[in-house]
Amino acid sequence: MKKYIYLFLVGLLTTSLATAQIDRSKQPIPGPAPTVNLSEPITFKLDNGLTVLVVENNKLPAVRVQLLIDNPIHASRQKAGVESLVAAMMGNGTTSISKDDFNEEVDYLGAYISFGSESGYASSLSEYFPRIMELMADAIKNPLFTEEEFQKEKDKLLEGIKSQEKSVSQVASRISPALIYGTEHPNGEFTTEEKVKNLTLNDVKFFYDNFFRPNHAYLAVVGDVSSKEVKRLVKKYLKDWSAAPVPSATYADPQDVQYTQVNFVDMPNAVQSEITVQNLVKLKMSDPDYFPVLVANRILGGGFNSLLNMNLREAHGWTYGARSNTGADKNITRFTASTSVRNAVTDSAVVEILKEIRFIRDNQVTTQQLANAKAKFTGDFVLALERPATIANSALRIKTQNLGNDFYINYLRKINAVTVADVQRVAKKYYKPDNLRIVIVGKGSEVLEGLKTLKGPSGRQIPIFYFDEYANPVSEPNYNKAIEAGVTAETVLNQYINAIGGEKALKAVNSVSWVAQAEMQGMQLGLEMKNTTKNQSSLVVSMGGMTLQKMIFDGEKGYMMAQGQRIDNTDEQNAAAKTAAVPFPELSAKGAKLERLEPVDGKDAYVVSFEGGKEAYYDKASGLKVKEVTTQEAMGQTISTTISYENYTEVDGIKFPFTIKQTAGPQEIAFEISKVSINEGVSDSDFE
Repeated sequence: MKKYIYLFLVGLLTTSLATAQIDRSKQPIPGPAPTVNLSEPITFKLDNGLTVLVVENNKLPAVRVQLLIDNPIHASRQKAGVESLVAAMMGNGTTSISKDDFNEEVDYLGAYISFGSESGYASSLSEYFPRIMELMADAIKNPLFTEEEFQKEKDKLLEGIKSQEKSVSQVASRISPALIYGTEHPNGEFTTEEKVKNLTLNDVKFFYDNFFRPNHAYLAVVGDVSSKEVKRLVKKYLKDWSAAPVPSATYADPQDVQYTQVNFVDMPNAVQSEITVQNLVKLKMSDPDYFPVLVANRILGGGFNSLLNMNLREAHGWTYGARSNTGADKNITRFTASTSVRNAVTDSAVVEILKEIRFIRDNQVTTQQLANAKAKFTGDFVLALERPATIANSALRIKTQNLGNDFYINYLRKINAVTVADVQRVAKKYYKPDNLRIVIVGKGSEVLEGLKTLKGPSGRQIPIFYFDEYANPVSEPNYNKAIEAGVTAETVLNQYINAIGGEKALKAVNSVSWVAQAEMQGMQLGLEMKNTTKNQSSLVVSMGGMTLQKMIFDGEKGYMMAQGQRIDNTDEQNAAAKTAAVPFPELSAKGAKLERLEPVDGKDAYVVSFEGGKEAYYDKASGLKVKEVTTQEAMGQTISTTISYENYTEVDGIKFPFTIKQTAGPQEIAFEISKVSINEGVSDSDFE
């Protein structure tokens, strides 16, 4: 019932080009770098240490305020997650204004105020700037930290963590920095459910009291406002923001691995592999290498026409995109090359990533590649200068990254000064093919065999080390566990039938209907499904009471209706639908075959294959079905859809999963069942 949920995205882009008569046999000579007119901010400092930067820009009747607290890096360790709660609770009222009144006034003025754990932001029309500055200052100095709001935000954070615990992309984004920096380093620590559960309101107050102080703070104001007015308002509302010493700690720089290796995290629910190739980088924005590194990274993986993207996406069709990033900061950072690929080509994708990293080190890029990268920087930079956010961020970086006042004025000139030799020189310095962590989060049973064949330049196998989702070392997964004598597909299916209610109870069911809800990209979806023992099925997806999609099967033939268009099933689709339409397919499964014993979320499960390219996973201990994977061919590609079943709840003596999660590619949708009806509310007219 669940596998028929489809998402459609249709994009149309029409362009027209007018060209003059030009000699295309000659490469155009690049012109001089555009002149950058970046206004130098008027700067002043309050007695409490707050530095204020004002850039008057009268193009639009609007003002942007950006607060940045440039504290020394610090780890929260067992309190990790407190930062999220501080950010969520600030800006929701103050000790003098209730949450509702605060938010209502901000909305009424058409303004916006938000906070991070060590930052803040506000925007408004110029005429409302004085009041918005007053409200923002009040929120900075007098946040409303109540136990009630704390519990609400804590519950939200816990819910978010739980919803992402099986997300392959989320695990990858957590595990990659944790492995290269270490979990005790500020850049490598992460939030867990256990840590958040132990947090208290006092932890939030402690963080705010220690790290939300003006003596390390910068306030950038950009827009249609006078510096004189800003100075008056800031002094009036923020001069009593009290300064205090900020805790500091010293952290030893992490070290790269001694030799290139694969760090593998097994996630059996993965339908594609998340790959991050990384090494540590020590590079400041003030360093002479900064601009050559920007250009080198752009050529390697910083744009659509980069080496990585043209290889993995355009030449091989393995991914939607491959990218690289080379960090620059006062503190240690990293180089990463990352992509998401289907399981079957995981090892091949790693080979190609390593090839491109070595290529840019061992060879000089072409003059055309260099010119293209510079042109893209010029276009992006000039366009960005039109945005107030760029002006504010530039002023803040000059202060916090210890840059010269002419840094951005000379930005394009320094980009244009980068040579082919510069690109190769910095590539050799910052991209370390012999000291790479190749972090892969994926389905080990399908990708490890290929990964074990990876070889380095010396011809030796690249070693593999195994970790769990929280960066703890673990043993290599065992995918060849012996199945006990006497266990067959029939015994596994019978165990499942007994676990959910027994054959007698299930055979008494003529029809089942489900009502469920899900959220996708901020939209609330409704889902209604119906199945009968006459091989009939109906699925209706709606939003706001409007039907988005229908999939109907009357027992012999079916169709899909979306966007007012009807598409009838093919004979092959009708055959598959007939098998899947009944409420409990396991009662009459034909051609079922016991394949193997495989872990699912750390617990062993029997894997049974069915006709039509479907495999179902049944928990060895409980007998419950915990997962289904359907593999189909479409447009020359193999597409896998994974459905997870959780939260089994009894209805009229039969257990149904009340949480159903579907994953197709990077997209996951979690449906929460709100109602299950047995032998009622279903008629033949539902399947017409």
